[in-house]
Amino acid sequence: MPGLAAPGGVNAGTTGAAPLSATASLDPAPQALPLAPQVKGTRPKSNPKVLAPAATKLEPDLLRLSSPASLALPTSADQVSIRALRPLGLGEVENLAEVNNPNLKAIATQVDEAKSNLRAQISSWYPTLSLTASSFPGLFNGESYNSLPDGSFNNSYSGLNTTKLQGAKGGASINWALINPQRVPQIAAARDQFEQAKNQYLIALRELRLQAAQAYFQLQLADDQVRIGQESVRASLVSLRDARARFQAGVATKLEVLQAETQLGRDEQLLTNSIASQSIARRSLARLLDLPQTITPTAKEPLRVLGIWTPSLQESIVAAYAFREELDNSILDISVANSNANAARGAVQPFLNIFDNFSAQRYSGGVTYNSPSSSISTASGAGSYQYDINNTIGLNFSWAIFDGGKALAQSRQYKQKAAENAFKFADQRNTIRFQVEQSFYQLRQHNRDIQTTSREVISARESLRLARLRYQAGVTTQREVVDTQRDLTQAEVAYATALANYNTSLAELRRRTGLDQVAVCQPPKLPAVKPDSGINVPVPPEPLQPACQATLRRSGQA
Repeated sequence: MPGLAAPGGVNAGTTGAAPLSATASLDPAPQALPLAPQVKGTRPKSNPKVLAPAATKLEPDLLRLSSPASLALPTSADQVSIRALRPLGLGEVENLAEVNNPNLKAIATQVDEAKSNLRAQISSWYPTLSLTASSFPGLFNGESYNSLPDGSFNNSYSGLNTTKLQGAKGGASINWALINPQRVPQIAAARDQFEQAKNQYLIALRELRLQAAQAYFQLQLADDQVRIGQESVRASLVSLRDARARFQAGVATKLEVLQAETQLGRDEQLLTNSIASQSIARRSLARLLDLPQTITPTAKEPLRVLGIWTPSLQESIVAAYAFREELDNSILDISVANSNANAARGAVQPFLNIFDNFSAQRYSGGVTYNSPSSSISTASGAGSYQYDINNTIGLNFSWAIFDGGKALAQSRQYKQKAAENAFKFADQRNTIRFQVEQSFYQLRQHNRDIQTTSREVISARESLRLARLRYQAGVTTQREVVDTQRDLTQAEVAYATALANYNTSLAELRRRTGLDQVAVCQPPKLPAVKPDSGINVPVPPEPLQPACQATLRRSGQA
């Protein structure tokens, strides 16, 4: 088929590539490619400017479609009954998805979580201040009995002693880590994880826009299939009416009536399946948009080609390498693993802290001494106050000289994790290129499908019209009408599917490359004068040959 061959002969997978000469090497030497850390940096930062920011509020006419509360749960059938069908365009679907989608909100919350974790790690640079209070207030009552080993008493302080104290005790301490080998790598790992969370949000936003477009295209396809099914049922009813009329007139057989009834059954089944697919597509879009429980979306725009992808395959691949946040996250995975390795080695390095501990206590009361040898009781410090204030400033030094090799083993483990992430980067790079190439080639395929299926629909419609005229004239049978009608239905379904697949591939290229270079289709310019539909094929004159020479010769005859 003309137009399917790619330019360049051997290089069928490239665009605009020159053909290989006969003397060219089939296995050229690979070029030295730059390394990703040299292009993006060892710790690339998230760049939200490469993607249009997500909408933060709904358009005025969409305010009634705001998502319900996150923890809302219907408890009655009336709360989930569909009461309204809301037509939506593709732009409105994207706006609703960006504002309402709960998964995007959850990933945005993960960005805040990573930011809080980074702030918690940065706090290790600052001193810590803690206050303590014990016995605030406190009351102490105690008794003790003192005697010599033989049970005798030699002074007035021997015997039963009673202690009664009441007061309070508190303190404050300041601790500041002057040297902490694990602090810097832990902060670096937290900062990289924060950048990864921001990249993950951009990835989720791209994926959400793609899913919203795909769901909308599937809904448009389901609507077209319902329309095709309805038209097919109407056409089958007309064919069945004509077949029964001809059968009653005695010019048709019972077989033709049965064939028309069979085709009607097929078309009714197609319509039933299409209606079910339409309902599922609507609810799938409602789930993605997190609409209120009583509203179902419908497609306001008809299924049509959205535009033409203008960048070449090579430009699309390079753009994907530049704009895809998945590659940045792979590099950050390597950086996080290296930071964790440094933090593990820091466990066997010296730590130095400066501290200041302050404590104060105040008591009132005293001790009463009761000697069993006499009835005299004496009190020591009863009713007096006691103060105790302490302040200590110093340095704490610790160094784990030997831990059985645990720190070195953990550091080696994280270094191996970094090497693993490097291999994952290579796999992600190859996956991204394959995704772009797959979408690009599928876009060309669906473009060709649109051309072929559109011609097929036109031919099938004309064939059905002629078959009906022939059947009404009694020239043909009902079988020809049934076959051409089935061909028309299949051609229309294939054409609608080709349109939906084309738009899906176009949306995939936009998501997988980060580009938005789509040329909008211009409406065709129709001439004011109807073109001449006559076909003028010139017939060149041929010389008249003798009959014996013009006769076809059988095989084997000279």
